[in-house]
Amino acid sequence: MAESRSNAPGAIPAPPDVGAVPADATVTATGLASRVLSPGEGTEKPTAESLVLVHYTGWTTDGEMFDSSVVRGEPADFPLNRVILGWTEGLQLMVAGEKRRFWIPSALAYGGRPGAPQGMLVFDVELLDFKAPTPPIPAPPDVAAVPGDATRTPSGLASRRLSAGTGTEKPVASSMVQVHYTGWTTDGKMFDSSVVRGEPAEFPLNQVIPGWTEGLQLMVVGEKRRFWIPSKLAYDGQPGAPAGMLVFDVELLGVK
Repeated sequence: MAESRSNAPGAIPAPPDVGAVPADATVTATGLASRVLSPGEGTEKPTAESLVLVHYTGWTTDGEMFDSSVVRGEPADFPLNRVILGWTEGLQLMVAGEKRRFWIPSALAYGGRPGAPQGMLVFDVELLDFKAPTPPIPAPPDVAAVPGDATRTPSGLASRRLSAGTGTEKPVASSMVQVHYTGWTTDGKMFDSSVVRGEPAEFPLNQVIPGWTEGLQLMVVGEKRRFWIPSKLAYDGQPGAPAGMLVFDVELLGVK
């Protein structure tokens, strides 16, 4: 879910009960409140690990709409355990086709995080579909430590070419790159993968972790390389991010 506020024309008006939890809402032990707006079909519900497809609109309690997939005209899909706690809990109450209104207390939303919508948030959510997650890609056998045949840079970044690319042109820090990648922690847990999602990632190379900014400048298009990125070049203890040294397999698909 986007965290930016919007007062743009076309915003969906807030429901009349946006200011407080109504008496007919159901409240869970965590304080999450909800009310079914229209029923769905069947009895099966998503789990925390499910991939869900939803349409939604979110408001603050003063009636300001801050995000809406409905306004954008495109449903959102994501792993249910990668969003705010109120969504992870709440969507597990729903069946496909159901529409529900949630009143999510701050502690289950953004918890006062700067730049995010503040206080209790209200969402209308339609669960369009859900499915089991794609199995993770197994970690390579050398994920736990930098192997002896890896090349190290002065910064501490280690890498090993898995397959050669074509040509000699390499990206620079300001390049826009397209890649496929998978990342693991040193205990072998996969935490992210464009390969599993089935869609390459594209981004400016100077807007990612330092280990990526440095490492992809070593590559040519078509090359596949494994990186061992020390914590200081990764997320450096950032709360909620993968911790410690991270290992990535990266294929550089394009540079522009």
